[in-house]
Amino acid sequence: MTSPDTPAHGVESTSDPATVDPTLEADVFARGCYSRAALQNATGRWGALALAALNEGPYRFNALRRRVDGVSERMLSQTLQALERDGLVCRDVLETIPPKVEYSLSTLGSSVALRIAALIELLESEMPTIIASRESYDARTTPHVPAGR
Repeated sequence: MTSPDTPAHGVESTSDPATVDPTLEADVFARGCYSRAALQNATGRWGALALAALNEGPYRFNALRRRVDGVSERMLSQTLQALERDGLVCRDVLETIPPKVEYSLSTLGSSVALRIAALIELLESEMPTIIASRESYDARTTPHVPAGR
């Protein structure tokens, strides 16, 4: 039996993260598993959009912010930091005057972004079905108010 601080299945412990055994199998369904945080970073609202945009090619920060319409500067910065920490995004400082920063996908990030892009394409192509389903659901769940009241 393991103690609550013993890492299992790549699970975070309350002790030093360096004690987590990287050879243990990841289990995204385990509450403290590192893979759950990585999944959230990659598939969260801004992470998925940033990865999909970077799948088109490298972007400088402001160009990426324009591409991912609606994301704040702060949120994009936090998202890119998390994706860089997970090894999905590369941050390159270009030796120019003034210095410029460009973001691109790592090899792992490219693999993840391809799958996210495929999911996006599937959902976009099925929007008529999704809209019809939403309308049907809303019609069934909206309380009916009798006319004349």
